[in-house]
Amino acid sequence: MLNFESLTENMVALPSGSLLLRDDRLGTSWTVDIKPFSICRYPVTRTLFAKVTGASPSSKAAENHPVDTISWLEAAQFCNRLSALFNVPNHYVFSADGQEATAEATSDGFRLPSEAEWEFACRAGTKEPRYGPIDDIAWYKENSGGGSRPVGTKRPNAWGLHDMLGNVWEWCQDIYDPAVYGTYRVFRGGGWADHERGCLATNRRRSHPTFAIDDLGFRIARACS
Repeated sequence: MLNFESLTENMVALPSGSLLLRDDRLGTSWTVDIKPFSICRYPVTRTLFAKVTGASPSSKAAENHPVDTISWLEAAQFCNRLSALFNVPNHYVFSADGQEATAEATSDGFRLPSEAEWEFACRAGTKEPRYGPIDDIAWYKENSGGGSRPVGTKRPNAWGLHDMLGNVWEWCQDIYDPAVYGTYRVFRGGGWADHERGCLATNRRRSHPTFAIDDLGFRIARACS
């Protein structure tokens, strides 16, 4: 369903908007203005990841399952490789040892969504923490059977985006809380191993950019030109 040949037709253009984010540790909230951007209809699949990188890191996932066991750094490297294949500028600049990456703000290459973009895309204009009844929209602990499922087999949100909740957590661009966690990055959305309460548009988790586990993948985005 999601492969290299179908990638461009599965990038969904979203409008500008704004979103209220909250930091529970600091007890603060702030409004983020969001520029128009495009985001993939599905999480990156094992098929697409292998086509672009030649690697298949997923633990047990079949070809049309979301790729998993991917670190933030590996997701950023994938974005750069994809950008090269489409002849657009890389979005990430890596250190010589490959253990750090910074974003090039002016690049329109493929990238991870910011967490504000991710939540904005997930909500699709709704105010609720889910865009439908959980069994209709998400693979989670109570219905997943103990692993990921093929992308696009649950109902999409109002903007046509599948698996925004459940199946696998998704890395975002942002550093979580540099004052406390250093370079830890954000991931969103809940996964196949989470209970219902873990699959909410507002849930935030974080880990080191080298962290990888079997219910964590990613989705790609691009700035709209």
